[in-house]
Amino acid sequence: MATFTFDTLLQKIETRAARAGVIGLGYVGLPLAIAVARSGFAVTGFDIDPSKMVALEARRSYIDAVSDAALAAEIDAGRFQATTDFAGLAACDVIIICVPTPLTKHRDPDLSFVEATSRSIAAHLRPGQLVVLESTTYPGTTDDIVKVILEGTGLKSGADFFVGFSPEREDPGNQHYHTATIPKVVAGDGPEALSLMKAFYGAAVSTVVPVSSNATAEAVKLTENIFRSVNIALVNELKTVYAAMGIDVWEVIEAAKTKPFGYMPFYPGPGLGGHCIPIDPFYLTWKSREYELPTRFIELAGEINSAMPRYVVGKLAEALDIRAGKALSRSLVLVLGLAYKKNVADIRESPSLRLIEIIEERGGRADYHDPFVAEIPPTREYQALKGRRSVALTPDAVSGYDAVLVATDHDSVDYAALAKSAALIIDTRNVFNRLGLLADHVIKA
Repeated sequence: MATFTFDTLLQKIETRAARAGVIGLGYVGLPLAIAVARSGFAVTGFDIDPSKMVALEARRSYIDAVSDAALAAEIDAGRFQATTDFAGLAACDVIIICVPTPLTKHRDPDLSFVEATSRSIAAHLRPGQLVVLESTTYPGTTDDIVKVILEGTGLKSGADFFVGFSPEREDPGNQHYHTATIPKVVAGDGPEALSLMKAFYGAAVSTVVPVSSNATAEAVKLTENIFRSVNIALVNELKTVYAAMGIDVWEVIEAAKTKPFGYMPFYPGPGLGGHCIPIDPFYLTWKSREYELPTRFIELAGEINSAMPRYVVGKLAEALDIRAGKALSRSLVLVLGLAYKKNVADIRESPSLRLIEIIEERGGRADYHDPFVAEIPPTREYQALKGRRSVALTPDAVSGYDAVLVATDHDSVDYAALAKSAALIIDTRNVFNRLGLLADHVIKA
């Protein structure tokens, strides 16, 4: 029976007769769903957010990585549909979990979305299905949580159904790589599950990288993001040290990166943002406690990066005092850029939100401008900022602020005009230097 189940599912995948279900149609799930549909599979997207269904029904994408035209093409071809009715999971041969894995207030993993989704799948689980987790998490989650919940039905992994893990590698705003061209790490619970993973993802992406276990694949994702977190923390710390010495860290990095070996440039900023780097390292630090092993290096990096918004506001307050003779508590500040990186609308874990919060905690007032974010949506940690709207970046408006704090260097901003209109500029991205617009009232931070 197990061999029959495996052979039947493998044949369905190889002939594109399998239906895929993608749970969670956000920054990871929607691009994946469209990539899988484009490769020839029928795809059903599942999400609990009715507003997403309204947008998709209107053939309107809410994710930059998926154009309206690409979405409409797959819907019109009959390869993609979306629903809030999870009963449709029973008709899916491959089910992919793309739900959030945030942290609690105490920086512990919050797997409530993964657990709830696994229970929803279990309610409709049948023989001959492949269930895949893509959400970033600590090693052991797929086998110890997802698999265990599914086996609570009485069906067995590797015999009745199959379980795998493939970490997402989305990079919002990246113009060079997209879902189908980014190499995909895959793993499975046993050799048959791995074969199914290779067959399915191999049909949708250009390169598949198999590894020996789900835990290994989970560790791959954490390693990628810890690597970035630690190196960004290093240059953030160097920034503070070199600034005290009167040395420009950006000039140092530009010169250092001319070395053709043994060095990779990372750049400082106002803090970490996005769905991965500020969160994922703490999944490993939490799991390591089970083995009584400290993760001092990783936790120190987190502390340094988390301290950057307060450091930047400190530089802002110092510049206002020295340059304008004015206290931050009596100042009006414009934060330029709400998104966590340039040229995207993604504000997840954005340090700009924390910058606004700290400025106002210290008695100042803060507005923001972002060409990609017209209004601050509801967030878990910054409910008080909900509904604030982006202000115009006209010369008259800019001149009314005591300082402009550049948190995100969107390309569409006219920085030359900004330099002429602003009384004081705090540049956390080195954008004015890159554009040859250095001036006495531009302060790097």
